[in-house]
Amino acid sequence: MVLEGQWGHQPGVAITVNSGSRISFSYAGERLQLLFDTDGLTVAPHLWITVDDGEPVLHVIDGPVVELSAPDGRHRVEVVVKDVNEHANRWNPPFECAVVFAGLVLDVNARLRLSGRPSGPRIEFYGDSITQGVRSLSVHPESEGADGTTTYAYLTARAFGATSYQVGFGSQGISKPGNGEVPAGVDSFGWNFAGSPAERVEPSDVVVLNLGVNDPTLEVEEYAAYVRRVRAAYPDTTIVSLPPFNGKHADTIEAAVKSLDDPNLVYIDSTGWITEDDCTDQVHPTVSGHAKIAENLIPALEEHTTLRRV
Repeated sequence: MVLEGQWGHQPGVAITVNSGSRISFSYAGERLQLLFDTDGLTVAPHLWITVDDGEPVLHVIDGPVVELSAPDGRHRVEVVVKDVNEHANRWNPPFECAVVFAGLVLDVNARLRLSGRPSGPRIEFYGDSITQGVRSLSVHPESEGADGTTTYAYLTARAFGATSYQVGFGSQGISKPGNGEVPAGVDSFGWNFAGSPAERVEPSDVVVLNLGVNDPTLEVEEYAAYVRRVRAAYPDTTIVSLPPFNGKHADTIEAAVKSLDDPNLVYIDSTGWITEDDCTDQVHPTVSGHAKIAENLIPALEEHTTLRRV
C-alpha cells in the first residue's frame, strides 16, 4: 500500500487534510472494505475511488465503511482526495473535516498484494485555493464545486510520473492565515497539520511555490523569509517560484527571488497564463483553466529543472 501526499500519522490511522492526496494498493479477491474514522467530523470529505481501469466513483465519507467489490481476480485500487472542505477546521485536532484512513478489511478469500515504493521524481506544490482545486468544477463554494484532481498541480505531477505533495489551503497567503484555522504559509510550511511534522523519506526534486494572491500587501523580505524557510528544509532542492496567475505582487516576488542570490531558486513568470475567462468566478480556474496552467508549467519546469515528461 502506498500513501502519496501530505499524510500525518496517529495511532492506528493516517490523516490528510489536503486535496490530491492518494492511497493506492492492489489485492487479489473479490471484496474488501475501506475503513475511515469519521467520529467528530461535521463536514464529510469527498473522495474519488477507482478500481482497475474503471471510471472514478465519488464517495462522500459520512460513515466509517466503504465497500468495494469486483470480479474475483487481481485488482488495482486508487483512492484520491477530491476535497477536504476549506471552511471547516482542518488544522487543529479534533478536526471538523479530514480524511482519517483506518485501514482495510479483506474478504476471507482476498489477499493484499505487496507494492514497491513509487519510482520517478518527487514534487511538492504549496499554494492556496487554486492549488486546492476550489471552485474548479463550479462556483459552488463547498466541496461540490472543488476537485483537487483537476488542478494544475495534480496534472503536472502526473505528466512527470511524479510522487506529489499537493498542499493547498483556501484563502492562505505568505503572511495571511487560511480558512479552516490554517495558519499563514510561512507558519504552516513543514507541518501536515498542527502537531504533526511533515516528514519525507527523501528530499523532493522540485518544490513549486504559488502563494501571494491572498496577501493584501507583500514585502520583499516577507517573501524572501518564506523561501528561506523552504530552503532550510531542502538545502539542495530546486525551488520554483510562481507569482499569482493574475500578476499580483509579481514584481515583489521577482525582486525577492533575485535578492536571495540562490542558484537553485528559479523565478518563472506565470502572469497571464490564464485570464478571467478561464475561471468560474474570475479568480479560480475552471478545469480547462487548470489545464492551461499545466500546459505552460510543464515545459517551463523541463527548461529550468531536471524534470522530464514520461
